[in-house]
Amino acid sequence: MPTTGLLPVGLLAICETPVVTTAGPAFAALYLVPILLAVWIVRTRTVVDAEQLRTRSLFGARTLAWAEVRSLKLPRRGWVNAVLADDELAPLPGVRTRHLPMLAAVSGGRLSDPNAAADGAE
Repeated sequence: MPTTGLLPVGLLAICETPVVTTAGPAFAALYLVPILLAVWIVRTRTVVDAEQLRTRSLFGARTLAWAEVRSLKLPRRGWVNAVLADDELAPLPGVRTRHLPMLAAVSGGRLSDPNAAADGAE
């Protein structure tokens, strides 16, 4: 997730301040929402290198070797999923279809770039 996503979270905290200060100390719990959103933005990610894919979510992490990845499932919306050898889907947080050329380049030839195949067909 891009860290620019923290800007709206900060604005949310600023906009909550009048409510918290005028409605009483019980409404201070509203500040938990931007804090949790900020932690989610900073924590959730996919790191790819030539040997493996490392995914992190809010409460866990997973490491996938390239040998385990059979293909990718491309959704209309949302994150790309890795299809593993046992047909299990592993979400790749933060990876969108626009990131596929970079993913193909880092994979060392294990994945093909769908944009290059489309350009070659034209």
